[in-house]
Amino acid sequence: MGFIKEFKEFAMKGNVMDMAVGVIIGGAFGKIISSLVDDVLMPVIGKLTGGVSFVDLFVTLGDGNYKTLAAAKEAGAAVFAYGQFIQNIVDFLIVAFCIFLMLKGINKMNRKKEEPAPEPEAPKGPTQEELLAEIRDLLKNK
Repeated sequence: MGFIKEFKEFAMKGNVMDMAVGVIIGGAFGKIISSLVDDVLMPVIGKLTGGVSFVDLFVTLGDGNYKTLAAAKEAGAAVFAYGQFIQNIVDFLIVAFCIFLMLKGINKMNRKKEEPAPEPEAPKGPTQEELLAEIRDLLKNK
């Protein structure tokens, strides 16, 4: 019984719930970025490189000559699919850059919230030194 209660307390702490929300949003964000890379950026890059699709870049590690990666996989050939690796690197770089921009914006907003409070104004009227000098002068005149 104690173990279940302890686990429930752990699972309901704010940090764990925040982390769960972050993982869920991160998964959805990852799909958006993958779509951006697959459907928007890579076709443009492919067009700039003469119509080459990065996903179809591969080297057969055995005998056989295949026109597409799908054909090589269908035939059961061992392939080194470096094009997919390049695409995954591009995915990662874009995700990392987007996260960097988001964190930069969040940090900028947090800095504005933490502006230092204005320093209290100096008290109006004579300073302690001025008062002491005045008392000294009064005592001299007596």
